[in-house]
Amino acid sequence: MIRTVQLLRYLFDAPLRRRVTAATNKVESFNRFSQWIGFGNRGVIADNDPIEQEKAMKFNALLTNAVIFHNALDIAEIVRQLLEEGWEIDPEDLAHISPYLTEHINRFGEYSTHELGIQPEAYDPKLDVDFTPLREQDLTAAGLGQAA
Repeated sequence: MIRTVQLLRYLFDAPLRRRVTAATNKVESFNRFSQWIGFGNRGVIADNDPIEQEKAMKFNALLTNAVIFHNALDIAEIVRQLLEEGWEIDPEDLAHISPYLTEHINRFGEYSTHELGIQPEAYDPKLDVDFTPLREQDLTAAGLGQAA
């Protein structure tokens, strides 16, 4: 009965529908942003250990919140600069600004060595490692080392 009353209220009350839709859109935007931040392994947590799963989720939440905080600070700084330049900023306009900005983030990083004057070594495809002792250990451990 309570659900039916709430559903009828939702259908009848247009401002309520707008508030619910706005809140739902914010949550969906946050979830998309969080998924974008946690891009590794396409968001799949492959570890079956619950502790490791919890760590992955908490690290993603921490990183997501840190980026949102950084974006909010950047937005606040830009608003301050605009106000100092004489722009009039309406609080209603600020309500439409989202901290889920991604355009300025290079998720994969930029690793430049030329700026530091560091030259990487030439790539050598040959691997100078003698695997014979390891192979002999594996065969002996498996009982296949020496013929009787």
